[in-house]
Amino acid sequence: MASTSLNSLLKRYYNIQPTGTTSELDVINSSRICFPREDYTDDELAEVDRWLTTSSQFSSSSDGQTKTAEELEALNTHLASRTTLLGHKPSVADVAVYDSLAPLVKSWSADQRTGENGHHHIVRYVDFVQNAPLFGLKISDEDKVAMDPDKVIVVPKPLDPKEEKERKRKEKEAAAAAEGKPVVTGQTKKEKVKEAVASAKDAVKETVTGGAAAATGKKEKKEKAPKPQKQPPKETPLSPALIDLRVGHILKAVAHPNADSLYVSTIAVGDPAGTDNTSEYEGQIVRTVCSGLNGLVPLEEMQNRKIVAVCNLKPVTMRGIKSAAMVLAASPRLKEGEVDNHGGPVELVSPPAGARAGERILFDGWEGEPEGVLNPKKKVWEMCQVGFTTTDDLGVAFEVGKVEQLKGEAAEGKTALGKLRVKGGGECTVKSLKGATVR
Repeated sequence: MASTSLNSLLKRYYNIQPTGTTSELDVINSSRICFPREDYTDDELAEVDRWLTTSSQFSSSSDGQTKTAEELEALNTHLASRTTLLGHKPSVADVAVYDSLAPLVKSWSADQRTGENGHHHIVRYVDFVQNAPLFGLKISDEDKVAMDPDKVIVVPKPLDPKEEKERKRKEKEAAAAAEGKPVVTGQTKKEKVKEAVASAKDAVKETVTGGAAAATGKKEKKEKAPKPQKQPPKETPLSPALIDLRVGHILKAVAHPNADSLYVSTIAVGDPAGTDNTSEYEGQIVRTVCSGLNGLVPLEEMQNRKIVAVCNLKPVTMRGIKSAAMVLAASPRLKEGEVDNHGGPVELVSPPAGARAGERILFDGWEGEPEGVLNPKKKVWEMCQVGFTTTDDLGVAFEVGKVEQLKGEAAEGKTALGKLRVKGGGECTVKSLKGATVR
């Protein structure tokens, strides 16, 4: 895309006029103007440049309708697992692609938008770019693409992580083949199992034949030593440190396709590759998390932000999607006899600025290692959560006096109100709720 087009985009969507009548902006300078807080790698800048070139094809008819349809289908597939073109990071390419797509999506029928063969992800993407504070486009409501939730014909199924991983692998192989590079393919799981079985058979055969050749007589049977009795497992004292609280980074969040009150978030919490109930997204190991925050926390506040995640609750399936963690949030504490109508307000618990995804979070005075997965029968979460609260200075703390099981000797020498903080770092906070319950 020509630099003058970048100039016109900045003027149209940000009311920014570059200094000088002949001043031309490149990708780097325009990105710094629109998104000064973002840092882009060389690969990301190259991808932005490619999308700027591609954006003109969505509104151009010079290549014919067939070429345009192919480009739109490719874009729809690309956005199926991404919030923005780069994954979760905004760029001027998003603004350029939106500029080309908006008139086109406006002209689409409901069937073209969300029918069986519609472009669901493009429609969702256009709505996100034009409304999200992340982009901050200066567009009047009249100029935006109108969206009517009641006219959604087909709700797309969530992506299967295995299918998405296979699709990315094929994309890499195709790209390598196009560049003339040798294609390196790893063994599939079935091939690895076959190889392991063959190796085991060879080992058994060698052992049997070798033993037969060496044997000259019957061997005396050795008396088996009695097996030592297993000691009963040591009971771990109740402590909020048994709960695995970590800094989480929400890479993207969408509405649950089967439940109006739920969001489905993709969250990085520092898991190593191969951890149960994780998948790969944009080069990071992530968990899928369902949270009942739809209607209580705006969807745009759930995008590309840090939160506190409870990481060792037993995974549960919520309306067809397995949730492998929980997002910690605060809400007003109920008065005696009051019924919780789940009407809010609700505020997400935020870790301190600069905290990294995966960092451990603990309450002051309560050190210790977390359980791998909390046993639901032991009710560790339920007993300790009663003591989770917010303070007058908007911090989050553990009030030991509220936990019946920790009164008396069990709490001797413990801080009455232990602040929640990143291990060795700053405190976790909420926006405005004081004396609230946290869960």
